[in-house]
Parts: sequence; structure tokens; C-alpha cells
Amino acid sequence: MQNILDPVPGEASSAASQPHSATGTQARRGRSLADLLAPLDQIAADSPNLVANRGARFEVGGESYEIPRYMFVGPRGGGVPIRVGFFAAIHGDEPEGAHAIVQFVKLLEARPELALGYCLSIYPVCNPTGFEDDTTRSRGGHDLNAEFWKKSPAPEVRILQAELVSHSFDGIVSLRTHGLGSGLYGAVRSRTLASQLLRPALKAGGIFLPLDDRPFIDGLPAQDGIVREAAKGALSVPPGVHPRPFEITLETPKAPPAYLKEFALAMALRTILVEYRKFIAYAPNL
Repeated sequence: MQNILDPVPGEASSAASQPHSATGTQARRGRSLADLLAPLDQIAADSPNLVANRGARFEVGGESYEIPRYMFVGPRGGGVPIRVGFFAAIHGDEPEGAHAIVQFVKLLEARPELALGYCLSIYPVCNPTGFEDDTTRSRGGHDLNAEFWKKSPAPEVRILQAELVSHSFDGIVSLRTHGLGSGLYGAVRSRTLASQLLRPALKAGGIFLPLDDRPFIDGLPAQDGIVREAAKGALSVPPGVHPRPFEITLETPKAPPAYLKEFALAMALRTILVEYRKFIAYAPNL
């Protein structure tokens, strides 16, 4: 049986899809967006579950970009599909989340029953120019994760806000990397979801990385690797939405080897799917 560490059949071949980045100057960039997305495009070309959707385009310095997006539709679960969005690389110098998304999709493709009852929208690179340039900010000079719902002029923020509005997600998960500490941590506002959803996810990721046990993380109180506040302007669902979807951020440290960070995040995402399905089944009895 294929597992998360196995290659996807045919992955070594080139993806039969359009490149997702700018034309003309790709070679001078620090990273290749097309190379990152090639495994996902290859899976989408052959999969009944994964669809590669072309995102809205924007221009920077005369070059055309898009925020790539994919949709993974799991087996029918008997009710209305649970809509969850996954967002990575909002800072371009945090590629771990983008690579974790690739591992996560490979896992889902090998075991689609993990997504039973789900419709997953996947945004592996929210800051494509920053990803190429290996910079926190976009090439337009914006810290994208500080400008949500603030009338930002950044096209990336505007596109992502439109996605967050149009999809009416039941929950969103952001994948980040932090420079301090040596462990994995997460953020969620709800005390119930911290216990029922985030804690099991961190435990699953703890197979690969230790938990961040600092009492304060990014200046915010933390306990057992869980922060229950969010930075203003960070990627989030639209203000005033009721009932409010769950919002979880998972952060890996910068220092450990890349493969440990990728698999820690992928296993945490897997656990969120499993535990949230249980949670909504039992929530009426809470």
C-alpha cells in the first residue's frame, strides 16, 4: 500500500499543464513555482479526485502571475460536503507549508477515504512572487499576512479575500514557519477546538517534531504549544461571518530538516480532517 513517503506513480515525468508562474524571467528567480506544482498537476491529470483550477491572474512588473488553487473532492459522506480551505506560503520565505501541501495531497490521493465527506480547496502558494524570490514580502513590497480585510491594494490579498468570500468555508487552515524556538505549535481561538481539533493535530505532528513549549510565542500566551489569539491582518475568514468557521494556524520551526517539517504538517492536516468529521458528528450533543 502506498503511504505518505512513497512517490506518486509517474511523478518523475513532466506535468502536462501550463506553468503557474510568470513567463520570460523564471530562470533568474530563486525558486521555481512550476517545479513545486508539477507533482500536483501530475496527480490532477490522472486523478478522479483532484482538480487543478486556474486562479485569478495579476501582473507585477509586466509579468503575469496567478495564485494556484486545487480542489480535492473526497468520497460522498451522505450530507452536504464539508468545505475546508488550506493556505500556505503567505510569506514567500516559508516554503515548508507549500511542500507539506504536496505531501498531504499525495496522502489523500493514496487514501481518498481520509477526505470522506469533504470538499477541500487548496492554495499551496499564496505569495507566488515572494516564493520565487525567497522573500517574506511580495514583489510589490507587501507583507500579505498583515493586510487582510484592511482594504489592501495588494492583488494577492484581494484575490484571496474573494476566494474566502465565495467559498463560504466551514474552516480554514494556514501553514506557517517561525524563526524562533525548535518546536511545532498552533493557534486557534476556540477553547473547544483547541482541545478537540488542534491538540490531536499537534500530537500527530509530534511524531516528527517536538512541541514548542514556550509560555509565550510571538508575544502571546501559550500552553502546550497552543496559542489562542491571532495577529491582526492575518489571513482569516471575512469579518462578521456567523456561525464563524474554524480558523487554525500551524507553524513549524525554521531549523529542523525540511522533510521533518513537511511530514509533521501533513500528518497534522490529516488529523484535522479526521477529528473535525468526528467533532461535527458529536457537536449537537455537546
